[in-house]
Amino acid sequence: MNEPLAERVRPKTLDEYISQHHLVGEKGSLTNQIKKGIIPSLILWGPPGTGKTTLANIIAEQSKRPFYVLSAINSGVKDIREVIDKAKQAGGLFTAKNPILFIDEIHRFSKSQQDSLLAAVEKGWVTLIGATTENPSFEVIPALLSRCQVYILNAFGKADLENLIKRAIEKDSLLRSKTIELKETEALLRISGGDGRKLLNVFELVVNSEESDTIVITDELVLSKVQKNTVLYDKTGEQHYDIVSAFIKSIRGSDPNGAVYWLARMIEGGEDVKFIARRMLISASEDIGLANPTALVMANTTFQAVTSIGYPEARIVLSQCAIYLATSAKSNASYMAIGKAQQAVKQTGNLTVPLPLRNAPTKLMKDLGYGQEYKYAHDYQNNFVDAEFLPDEIKGTTFYKPGNNAREKALSDFIKNRWKSKYDF
Repeated sequence: MNEPLAERVRPKTLDEYISQHHLVGEKGSLTNQIKKGIIPSLILWGPPGTGKTTLANIIAEQSKRPFYVLSAINSGVKDIREVIDKAKQAGGLFTAKNPILFIDEIHRFSKSQQDSLLAAVEKGWVTLIGATTENPSFEVIPALLSRCQVYILNAFGKADLENLIKRAIEKDSLLRSKTIELKETEALLRISGGDGRKLLNVFELVVNSEESDTIVITDELVLSKVQKNTVLYDKTGEQHYDIVSAFIKSIRGSDPNGAVYWLARMIEGGEDVKFIARRMLISASEDIGLANPTALVMANTTFQAVTSIGYPEARIVLSQCAIYLATSAKSNASYMAIGKAQQAVKQTGNLTVPLPLRNAPTKLMKDLGYGQEYKYAHDYQNNFVDAEFLPDEIKGTTFYKPGNNAREKALSDFIKNRWKSKYDF
């Protein structure tokens, strides 16, 4: 039998479904809808191997609806239209039995592909279920996202993953023919990276590699059977976060060689170009900020460029940006400033806006003194007037302290020239 273990033991009912209790547990947000068969178009967002496809199958089976599947990797607009035409013939408009169209990795669909779904979803020809590992706010067009409910699937915990293995040992006919003792699971869980599908398939590989029908699963056995090169870079597991962390820390540490090396590791591992570019966007503001404001422009341009061209050419643009960021002057002053300001808000609550700073669009507001003592900066020399722009309770508080670099030293001089000794830095 060539069918992988993960497919052989895929749950068919909600009772067999492991984890995601917030969605399909006794009080889950989807439980009653599934049981009644009244399903909205929805996006299932969560890490790989957490049951998105399985849940879509269960929804279709439970609601007794026609079920069509497309993969964003190998489906074009033509394929989408063909499925929608079939769906229109299989179900009536706005009936409880509308066909379900499941699209795996919907984040890989282009704008035109997603556009081609709009009418079918809006008019009720199909109930769309999209599965994505990426934030749908970034990857799904607003018009389609507004027509869908987004449900988040959580990463499997240790207990969930161990239950998957135990369930497989009990349910799978091939595994039941062997005597399997689950003595240690740490290596299995670490290699799987929290991906249930990968966990089961690695477990099956280990079991099948043993000649005896009596098998004791230990960490040593697992590591001896699984080739090391299979986990050099797993873009969905622990390595994913470790390597992007090393990449950003190399940029922060002003080492272009380290940055390019870790970038190459991500590229060779098939990492999403937009994920890499988004991380550099954050770094450009968090680690460089006002020491070199052009870094943010460069990172944003990089994001737009790699989104348009993709691999393999995107690697050149990513490399250029990574080197530029790594060799830029560094400052986390903007990052620290917003952190301090947010902390002040949490500690002091909703402080009253001083009357001079308030908007006064009505006569009553003007009569109450709103905006009355406001001094318009452009009416004064150097477009500056010494006024208070914070609530009385926290006036004079310094949130932004310029970093020790050429550009922010100029900003420091500007602030001191205007505000004298008011702000302490």
